[in-house]
This record gives sequence, C-alpha cells and structure tokens, in this order.
Amino acid sequence: MTLLCATHFSDAARQAATVSAGLARKLDEPLILVHVLPVDMARAFGQALRDKAMSTLADEARRLEQAGARVSHQLLTGEPAEELARFAREKGVKWVVTAEPTRASRFLGLGGTVDRLATVLPIPLWVVRGADSLEAWIQGTRPLRVMLGVDRSLPFEAARDWLRGLRRHGPVEVVAGRIYWPFEEYQRMGLAQPLTIQDVTPELRHALEQEVSAQVSSLAAPGQPVRLRLEARVGRIADHLVALAAEEQVDLLVVGSRQRRALGKLASVSHHALRLAKMSVVSVPRAAATRGEEVPIPALRSVLVATDFSEAANRAIPYAFSLLPTGGTVHVVTVEKNRRHHVEQERDLRQELHQLLPRDADAQGREVHVEVLSGEDVATVILKAAERLGVDVLCLGTHGHSGMKKTVMGAVAKEVVARADRPVMVVRPPEG
Repeated sequence: MTLLCATHFSDAARQAATVSAGLARKLDEPLILVHVLPVDMARAFGQALRDKAMSTLADEARRLEQAGARVSHQLLTGEPAEELARFAREKGVKWVVTAEPTRASRFLGLGGTVDRLATVLPIPLWVVRGADSLEAWIQGTRPLRVMLGVDRSLPFEAARDWLRGLRRHGPVEVVAGRIYWPFEEYQRMGLAQPLTIQDVTPELRHALEQEVSAQVSSLAAPGQPVRLRLEARVGRIADHLVALAAEEQVDLLVVGSRQRRALGKLASVSHHALRLAKMSVVSVPRAAATRGEEVPIPALRSVLVATDFSEAANRAIPYAFSLLPTGGTVHVVTVEKNRRHHVEQERDLRQELHQLLPRDADAQGREVHVEVLSGEDVATVILKAAERLGVDVLCLGTHGHSGMKKTVMGAVAKEVVARADRPVMVVRPPEG
C-alpha cells in the first residue's frame, strides 16, 4: 500500500507534506507527492507552467527524501479532486493526506478541492492542521490524542476500524465522543421520558454508556483505555463534536463519512468537521471498511430471546444460550399486551420464564435476566428492548417455513428480521 500527499505548494501544504513523509516512514510505506494543474490554467500558461510545476514538485520530493521517506512525485492535469481520486485508485493508495481547506473565503473552503475530495475518495482523507503534535507522535515523543466521533452507522464502524489500525503504529489516547438528542434516544430505547425533553435520566445515560462502550470495545488495549464523552445537545452534531474535540484538546478528530453531496452536506458531520475543526481531521468513508482477513471476529457478549410460551417460540431459548459458550448475558423476555397487568400476573410470568431456562443456563459464568415487557406492538417492544439492553444478537422461534405468517410469534419474527439493525437468529422446528 502507498500514501499519497496532495500539494499546492503553500506553507500549509508543505507542513502537510512533512507530516505525510513522517507517516510514510513510520508505517514503512512509500509516498507519492502529487500536484494537479487545473485544465484551464494548463491551457492558458502552457508548457512554461508545467515545467515550473514539475520543478517545484521535484524540489519538494527531494526535501521529503532527506527526511528519510521513500518519495516519488507525479504531476497531473484535470479537475483536482477527480484526478486525485482516479490516481489513488490506480495506485492502490492507502490514505490521502492534504492541507486544510483555504480560509480565504467566508465559506471556509466550501466547494473547494478538499471538500470535493471528501465526497469522491473511496479511502480515508487526512486533513492536516497543527503539524507539531502529529510530528511529535511520529517521532515517538508523546502519544497521539484522538477523538472518535461515535454514532450508529457503517461509516462509524469504518472509522473505528481505521483508528484500530493506526494504534498498531504507536500509542494513541482515544476519547469516544457521542452527541445525542435525549428525546430521540428515549423513543429508540423505549424508556420513560421525563417532563423536560432535554433531561437525561440515569437509565438513559447508563444505556448509552453501555452502548458506546460496546461499540468501541475493539479499540481497548493494555495501557490504552478508551474514555467516553457523551453529551446531550440540540442542533447540528458537527458543531458540538468539534467543540467537544477542542475541549478535550485532541490532536486528531476521526469521523466516518457517508460522502453526501449537494444539500445532503447540510446534515453531514464529516463535511462540517473538515471545514470547522481547529485540529487535524481524518474522514473515513464507508467504502474504506475492513474486509476479508482484516475483519476481526466479533465476540458475542449478550443475547435477547423472546417467547410467547408457544412450543415453537420456546425452542429458541436453548439456542440463545448456545451463542454464549464462554459466558455473557442472556435476556429472556416475554411481552404482555395488557399494560395494566397486576404485580401477581407479572410474578407468574417471570416464574414461567424461569421454568423454561435450560438446566445449565448459568454455567460458564453466564448471567440470566428474565423480564416481562409490555406494549401492544410486540415487535417494536422487542426491538426497543434490544436497543436499551445493547444486545449483540436477537433470538426468536417460529413455526416452519410456511407458518411464519400464520402465528403470532411467526409474524413478530418476520417483522423483527425486517427492522432489526443487529443479527437475528430465527429458530424453526424440523419438518413434520
């Protein structure tokens, strides 16, 4: 793999090139230094401009070689963002590093080359600000302080995995930053909402902390813990995340990118972070997610299994325990549609759930929690419980292939499979 540094020869670009050379040296990767001449300029000034640009590019490459990097250089002509993206794909580039967007206009580079690069590159884009802190990490004199923007998306997972790879090359102190709107989270998790929509109950904070902790667990390493910062805010997430990163005095902000275009950028965290942050930013697109042998095998820690006490639904319970052979937590639940059920009725239902547990349910250090939930829409109740409990897998039983639509639990299983954002194990009985 190769690193690519895009330069336009400004002082900021020289700093970015220096950081690129240091990163290439630290990662033991070659570096390509690239400058793109816009077509109109190339036509207007002809060969004289090309010669000057090539000479300047060669001088800059020699400067970086003196720092110990393996550097080649390339002069391209065309629309800068499109040409850099095409060239990066052809050369199998790992990252693209460049200087921050120009602040010459009041729009802070909106629509400029860096902005466009972030929407077309299939690989991470590293925008350099404050080169001193990055160089100190490259030289091994201090850890790199990083904030990872956390949400519930595939781009976030790509950003998290990219950061896990960076940690292999030196000490990195990670702060996981999550900005959330309490009203939305109460609805998602099915928790009771206080009178003031911005109030955060202990139950909500605990559920969110558990969720974020699980999301970033793969980043934890001996002597390198991940610290959590969860902040309830209203308004544009990017502004609050950038402010949180500044408060934490991090050197680098890492965010996932959906690579939205046009008006979609108004809601894009990565787009605004690249423009507004005072520190370096890495924008990681969903396309950069790890694949194949680089994907870690997930460790299942918790399972939710639901039953309506039918024979088909009960069959799922032992399968739920089988998913945690080395320990974890199994949540065994049932949903009572009558919201006004009495304490005695709930006690009886809990007793029935306990009677369905396998004999060795608590073996291998497994924890078992039984719970009676209530609500008219059974599938929605189960899905909200899964969010609140942060389970890794849902497990449901159903009648055979043709019965899924004909039974209550079968219909629930069908809807849960369609709506869940986590794996669902559906247990069907054998034929006959």
